[in-house]
Amino acid sequence: MTRKAKIIYIILITTFFIAAGLSIYYYQKLQINNKEMEEAIASEVSLPTYHFALIGEEMNHEYWRLVGEGAKEMELEHDIFVEYEAPKRSNPDEQLKLVDIAIKSKVDGIIVQALNDHFTPMINKAVQEGIPVITVDTDSPESERNAYIGTDNYEAGRLAGEALVNDTNGQATVGIITGNLDNLHHQLRLQGFKDVVEKVEGIEIVATEESNITRVEAEETAYSVLMEHENITAFYGTSSYNGLGIVAAADSLKRQDDMYVITFDAIEENINLLENGDIDAIVEQQPFEMGKQSIQVLLDIIQGKEINDIYHTDTSIIRINDLSNMTERRMLAND
Repeated sequence: MTRKAKIIYIILITTFFIAAGLSIYYYQKLQINNKEMEEAIASEVSLPTYHFALIGEEMNHEYWRLVGEGAKEMELEHDIFVEYEAPKRSNPDEQLKLVDIAIKSKVDGIIVQALNDHFTPMINKAVQEGIPVITVDTDSPESERNAYIGTDNYEAGRLAGEALVNDTNGQATVGIITGNLDNLHHQLRLQGFKDVVEKVEGIEIVATEESNITRVEAEETAYSVLMEHENITAFYGTSSYNGLGIVAAADSLKRQDDMYVITFDAIEENINLLENGDIDAIVEQQPFEMGKQSIQVLLDIIQGKEINDIYHTDTSIIRINDLSNMTERRMLAND
């Protein structure tokens, strides 16, 4: 073998061993990477067993945040994920779109406020596709929904009427600011109230107007009502923001001192007005409990347990003397 041939042979041998070594190195590296990947995948938290969609009326509304918090608390006790969605402002059409998205996403259950009859076919569509539906806060009794969880809105209206009669000694000229007369729960709150006060000879309802669930329109509407009916001595508001608007309008017209006000929902701003004497009574609902119980009923449905058609949550009238008891109840409920 010539010297040149020996050099070529050595180079080839050396190249072979280098290539073999690199192949072994990268093979081992690949095995290590695969093992690390498998371990990483295995260590990841597994997806929850059930995915539920909660569709509220308004994303940043304190009342609906409490409904969401009640539902989300159940994530701590069960292998579930609760997705809370809502329009930025009250908008039934936007809510319906969110329900449709939830159906197409094949969630395991839907919780929704059924504001009007347009929700019935969408609820039926979900149920027919095997998705259980709970209506919360506002029912859709003509739909195929599995259950309703929330206030007995007619009875809540009656409680408000009885409170006004008692607190005014049966003597009042009343203006009503309601959220939206197209919405079933406001219709029921209005009817329950009227069925009580219209039986009292000394009470007269002189105006019923809508606020469209906004504090600005509540104030503007209350202002117009007060300008048109200077003899009004009492107001009834059927939604959270109505009381705020009524107080602001009465204050701007220097009418607050002689005005009786009862409104819905113990949100922080209403509580502050109650403490200051600007609101006389509040119809307290239980939004946190609504959210929490809705999840439990969905789980019961999935597990094949027998459920009720309607679950009414507690409703009560709170006045300034009841605030300490209300705070204590909420603290106990959150423990």
